[in-house]
Amino acid sequence: MPSMRLDQALVRRGLVASRTKAQRRIDAGDVRVDGVVQAKHALPVGEESIIELHGVDNYVGRGAHKLLAALHRWDISVEGATALDLGASTGGFTQVLLERGTTRVVALDVGHGQMHPSLIANERVTLCEGVNVRYLDQQWWNTLGVEGIDWVVADLSFVSLTHVFAPVTGVVGDASWIALVKPQFEVGRTGVSEGIATDPAGHASAIAAVVAAAEASGLHLAGVMASPITGEAGNREYLCWFTPTRGRNQTQWSEHIHHVTHS
Repeated sequence: MPSMRLDQALVRRGLVASRTKAQRRIDAGDVRVDGVVQAKHALPVGEESIIELHGVDNYVGRGAHKLLAALHRWDISVEGATALDLGASTGGFTQVLLERGTTRVVALDVGHGQMHPSLIANERVTLCEGVNVRYLDQQWWNTLGVEGIDWVVADLSFVSLTHVFAPVTGVVGDASWIALVKPQFEVGRTGVSEGIATDPAGHASAIAAVVAAAEASGLHLAGVMASPITGEAGNREYLCWFTPTRGRNQTQWSEHIHHVTHS
């Protein structure tokens, strides 16, 4: 695949606002490519390279960089859309959606008091706390006055995505999804050691199970990629893009899933 300069790649992926800021972060030693700190502005990096920012960050949650990477990789625009953020936490995904022009974000989280005050105060954000997405129902959803959801983004912990698609699609209907797959919550206890799931084959099986659950709810895989940053415990994570329109089936994606998890 074609490569580009590291400073350009930082801007292209939405990790910084300008090449000047990119170069400052590189000079400060804040930029790693595939786990290695890099000091050259013009270092060629490919589309598959994992770029991480360390040090000071303008985003309220590190998860923001995961969603930014997906929007970049798949050239997705959310401008003018209404979105549902599952597992909103501090609001990293919500912040990215707002910056990219989403007109309204309904942010759900099972916890309380986590979202950054600047996002709570944003009139485009509807925050619903203490909500378990596994048990969404139409009656409760109707009280929000949301006319339609275009995009669902999900960054959930301690729950398998396989239990989430059916209840959520049941209330929001035909929306596209970007979901963060966390193998440590998909493979079961036998596939996890000290909180970390390390087996690439287990990762591939986890993604395949998530894809199958999505298919059962009328969603079809349109893209899968490794997250540009690991989870906080060091777990590898993956992003999946699903659409309600017909795409290639799970079997046709198997080879690509294997490549993503084993590279």
